[in-house]
Amino acid sequence: MSTASRDEPGYHWLFGDQLGPHFLPGPGPGPGPGPGPGGKIVIIESRSVFRRRRFHRAKAHLVLSAMRHRAAELGDRVRYIRAGSYREGLARATGGAPVTVHHPTSHAAPRFVRSLEQVTVLPPRGFLVSAGQFADWTDGGPDGPGRGRIRMEDFYRRVRRDLRLLMDGDEPAGGRWNLDSENREPPPRRDSLPVPRPYLPREDAVDEEVRRDLDRWEADGEVSFTGRDGPRLFPATRAEALRALRRFTEKRLGSFGPWEDAVLSGDWAMSHSLLSPALNLGLLDPAECVAAAEDAYRAGAVPLSSAEGFVRQIAGWREYMWHLYWNLGDDYRHSNALGHHRPLPGWFAELDAGAVTARCLATALTEVRDRAWTHHIPRLMILGNWALQRGWDPLAVTDWFHRGFADGYDWVMLPNVIGMSQYADGGRITTKPYLCGGSYINRMSDLCGDCAYRPDRRTGERACPVTAGYWYFLERHRPLLEGNPRIARTLHGLDRLTDLPEVVRQEEARGDAAP
Repeated sequence: MSTASRDEPGYHWLFGDQLGPHFLPGPGPGPGPGPGPGGKIVIIESRSVFRRRRFHRAKAHLVLSAMRHRAAELGDRVRYIRAGSYREGLARATGGAPVTVHHPTSHAAPRFVRSLEQVTVLPPRGFLVSAGQFADWTDGGPDGPGRGRIRMEDFYRRVRRDLRLLMDGDEPAGGRWNLDSENREPPPRRDSLPVPRPYLPREDAVDEEVRRDLDRWEADGEVSFTGRDGPRLFPATRAEALRALRRFTEKRLGSFGPWEDAVLSGDWAMSHSLLSPALNLGLLDPAECVAAAEDAYRAGAVPLSSAEGFVRQIAGWREYMWHLYWNLGDDYRHSNALGHHRPLPGWFAELDAGAVTARCLATALTEVRDRAWTHHIPRLMILGNWALQRGWDPLAVTDWFHRGFADGYDWVMLPNVIGMSQYADGGRITTKPYLCGGSYINRMSDLCGDCAYRPDRRTGERACPVTAGYWYFLERHRPLLEGNPRIARTLHGLDRLTDLPEVVRQEEARGDAAP
């Protein structure tokens, strides 16, 4: 490290997911020393990030575009360094002068920055609840679990109360905390929802430069990507993110609630906000997102069920995942309560949707391949469900989601996939495996009508592989799950399936072949 004087003007380092104004030094939820007069902002574009992992090409494009756009906005205030590694880039940018940085978003990153003598780590920003507030709740504060299981619904109610979100006095607006029962409508019988299109950004010269660089890196054999890099779908600037938020709350939030769990093959966006990439890049603050939803409800522009469903996603689930990530520790990623160790097959890892006959799985893979995004039901009940049924290694599944999704970061994918999708923690954060057969997909989508398989068949030529896989999973894990009251009745039903031996034989013969 350089021996530059500690009296030099300092620097403030922005990681590529800390790009909004609330990550700059100054007053805010994580106050701390800034660069000082004459100091600079540092952004480091590290090529090693893309060498270490094989990311989706569209995700790499989005992150680089956002970082370069942010540097252009900051102008002379920023030193934008393109380097082989963060360590190299920081040395070139600062010469060893003091550096501040807000707490990074993965277990590995804080270990790295704290190993650098020149760096002071400031509290996290970009979330509604501090680590201290979460600790107070988990240690037995009001509504807290004490030493019991941590449940999102209890945490969500605490956040609503503390932040006065959708509250009428001391009670939740409308008299109920959770309106999820009103937000489970199957899709209408049409190709797409009758709602205005989402906000889609326009690419510019920065995007052209990013695409040329990615082309060159791939041609040189320096990096390799999965997926396709079509026109950029998600905001890369603060201005674009605010336009996307405004478009959603004014034109699309009203229809979000009823169909938030529905899937239409011809409508990839449905009424979803598409804001998670911008939120996870730090371009939006979650406080302004939930405030916009509440304002729309208070103005009578959207029903409470839609506003509450959106607020629950951000103030509930997103906050819950962030704090669980740190609360459960880095070893959590190695959880494997079900003993699943099969590697991801090539067709899944490579997003080869054309190799898949099952329409639900082919559609979800196509959306990931072409957009680096699909909404939470295809993620959980199609892609994650299939991986769970097949017994794929949960850490490999987590890594696949992390690398392949535009909003995928370690902090959000680890608890979502290990804990929720793959039940690899044995129920530490969920009460049962998130598993389904073809009947659920048939009820909540239009994907089964034209499929080669029938959702109500377990065996035979037209047997639905999702339905057969559901029963195959339950039979394999019956001894481990039979003590779970939420799934006991379903497990008892296994004894009534006269064709169960044939289901097991059929699914073991299928192995990891594309369904």
